Amino acid sequence: MTTTATVRIQREAFDVAAEAAKLTRDRTDAGAVVTFTGICRGAENGEPIAALTLEHFPGMAEAEIERHVAEAARRWPLIGVTVIHRYGRIEPGEDIMMVVTVSSHRAAAFESADFLMDYLKTRAPFWKQVEKAGGTSWVAAKAEDDAAAARWAPDGGRPETAK
Repeated sequence: MTTTATVRIQREAFDVAAEAAKLTRDRTDAGAVVTFTGICRGAENGEPIAALTLEHFPGMAEAEIERHVAEAARRWPLIGVTVIHRYGRIEPGEDIMMVVTVSSHRAAAFESADFLMDYLKTRAPFWKQVEKAGGTSWVAAKAEDDAAAARWAPDGGRPETAK
């Protein structure tokens, strides 16, 4: 099965419904569309957030995301997938990123979107700085995000056993 795939990294806002519609237009084999949109929260641990600033290396970030989109297409029978990630200063309530997956069946659409979200959260080459009243700080990786992503490893994230 050939999968239509789009990866974009952009400063501008995006329209999730329009992106999903592009993947299903004139398709009668699509049975499920899953969309996920990450949105900038207005607070973290009860402390207000003024904005997030996301940085990336152009070219490198797209290539890495494209590699994982291709992996999703190998693992699940996808008709289409779109990943859009914004960079720059993003204020609370604004969209940060989106994933759209389309398949003939819902399980493949949900699982592949989940796989891509776990990857984007833990492995995509973006650096995130949070801006609060007291200043800015870089956001560190979280162990729980790494644990969630580990389930997609070929060994299911289980440690190797002694032979």
